[in-house]
Amino acid sequence: MTTGQSSEHRGASPRRSLVLAGGGLKVAFQAGVLQVLLDEAELRFDHVDGASGGIFNLAMYCQGMSGREIADNWRKLSPLKGVSPNWRELPKGPYARSLFTLDGYRRHVFPGWGLDWERIRATDREATFNLYNFSANELEPVTADRMDEDRFCAGVALPMWFPPVVIDGQTYIDPVYLTDGNVEEAIRRGCDELWIIWTVSRRHRWRDGFVANYFHIIETAANGQLKHWLRRIEASNAAVRDGERGEFGRLIDVRLLSAEVPLNYLVNFSRDRFAQAVELGVQRARQWCTAQGIPWKPGVLPDRPDDPTGLRFTERMVGRVAFGGDDVQEAPPPRGGATADLALHLTIDIRGVDRFVVGPEHEASVRGEIVCQELGGRLPVEGGTFRLFVEQSDPEHLRMLYRLFFTDRAGHRLTLSGHKDVDEDSRRGVWKDTSVLHTRIVRGHVDADEEAGAPQVASGAVHIRPADFLKQLTTFRVEAATLPGRVATLRRFGQFFFGKLWDVYAQDVLPWSPL
Repeated sequence: MTTGQSSEHRGASPRRSLVLAGGGLKVAFQAGVLQVLLDEAELRFDHVDGASGGIFNLAMYCQGMSGREIADNWRKLSPLKGVSPNWRELPKGPYARSLFTLDGYRRHVFPGWGLDWERIRATDREATFNLYNFSANELEPVTADRMDEDRFCAGVALPMWFPPVVIDGQTYIDPVYLTDGNVEEAIRRGCDELWIIWTVSRRHRWRDGFVANYFHIIETAANGQLKHWLRRIEASNAAVRDGERGEFGRLIDVRLLSAEVPLNYLVNFSRDRFAQAVELGVQRARQWCTAQGIPWKPGVLPDRPDDPTGLRFTERMVGRVAFGGDDVQEAPPPRGGATADLALHLTIDIRGVDRFVVGPEHEASVRGEIVCQELGGRLPVEGGTFRLFVEQSDPEHLRMLYRLFFTDRAGHRLTLSGHKDVDEDSRRGVWKDTSVLHTRIVRGHVDADEEAGAPQVASGAVHIRPADFLKQLTTFRVEAATLPGRVATLRRFGQFFFGKLWDVYAQDVLPWSPL
């Protein structure tokens, strides 16, 4: 997720640059990071550079918006407002000027964000917007005092998708094929601390198809250039530490925060997806700041109306567990009483569907009972949580997490911890991944961070049978003030659930669900 190098500087006040790298719509994540860096950690930057989609956030920064205001603009963004097909060109087929135009952004998105070009040009913040001058065959960093809407659109005019922008007889396009984060400009301006927010995918997984290949080309150029500059900086720093001048004549500290953002570069029709990316950026930035030793404190949350929506459903799982100290993924056949039947009858209760869908924890409460004769028969769940599609190493590896607190008939407090692995690489398929719960029972009522040190009682697996799954579908109950509200609430949950399954199992169709 992140990398960082220790800070070594020649002076007490290093000159600091923030590089807002491109990544298409993935820069919604970047906006969440800005909320933390600018507002919660109260960091200040001597120079800020933006390329491709990163200039969206750079423009708001230059206008004087806080990190929270920038993030809120993405949280509230309705993606369809920016969609504007290039109807006149589409009949030309492969000879069309572009598939879309930026007219929707000009008419709806930019005004909705409150962009004011006069205020942006008048900023006292040192900033550079990157454009590629195709007519001159060169990268053109544009300072804030020269920015206007045409140059702004030129900076995100991705060929094939959007038409180039002609300014003063010169043709301009998105600079992404040359750079997606202008490290060179930050160094040229004398900065010796580079803070880079990177959202271009670094997964190294090739996908077939023209659309996927198109973005792989961008990833190749962007990641290749980034690694090229990081190697040059590393070599220069090594020379400086050896008493030589080095290529750049000074130590340069790189602080890189990168993440795999589960949002398509351009194809997205869901406001929830933007909000989820923002909240993920907030979460990762806080974790990153803590790991880097950067103090931060949560900002004051704005007053928001209570969310009266809710959703609940029941789930029944059956299987076996083996008693002992070793983890058993699938319980073995009975041997001398070493194994036992286990059943879970649970009700998942989501309070506030907006919080559940948008927040990265996706947490709900659980009630119900655990049935195991060897532990005492029907044992009520005294408290529990359910987390749906929690990211593991990257957004293609998700887990459903269960944590149930109960007490056996002898009065021993126990915790059942379970997980379902939702992972394309498992080769088990979506049904087994989402229906098999791997379980551990440990002594005490312990949270996740305490579980490793807790004595294990039993482990095994339980699963949802097809008949129980069909019955589960009839147990969904939705709470909202009106019938349309209940329909909308169920739709949002359905889009979230099936969208996450798409993220894992339908990457070959389109990387990341558009819904």
